[in-house]
Amino acid sequence: MSDPAAMSGSSAAMHIGEVAARTSLSLRSLRHWDEVGLLHPSGRTDGGFRLYQESDVEKILVIRRMKPLGFTLEQMKGVLVDTETLCDPAADGEARRTARERVDAIRTEAIERRAALARQLDMADEFLELITREVAPD
Repeated sequence: MSDPAAMSGSSAAMHIGEVAARTSLSLRSLRHWDEVGLLHPSGRTDGGFRLYQESDVEKILVIRRMKPLGFTLEQMKGVLVDTETLCDPAADGEARRTARERVDAIRTEAIERRAALARQLDMADEFLELITREVAPD
């Protein structure tokens, strides 16, 4: 879509720089996600510049939150597709059930990955305490 005014939704279209600033992500990451099909902007200007809606920003924030947990691009894309299915009142029961199962599995995996990260942080804190005691002035 080339006309920003014609983009659906009530929010104003945002250029990639504004989205990058709002999400604390690089332009490079946002462009890469578009190129690999993870997240396409809602539209483009006549000059080809990416235009995003608030709903795009919400999806970007989901991706950004999944990244530290080590999920793959495919897993992130799957979560976006599944959450859209779950929010779609026209989705049939089987599609919703399948999407729910996948989202539940990702949630379980996210809990496990977060626990592993918490253990790593605990070990890092123990190391910092140890090294601080070792080099503390007498």
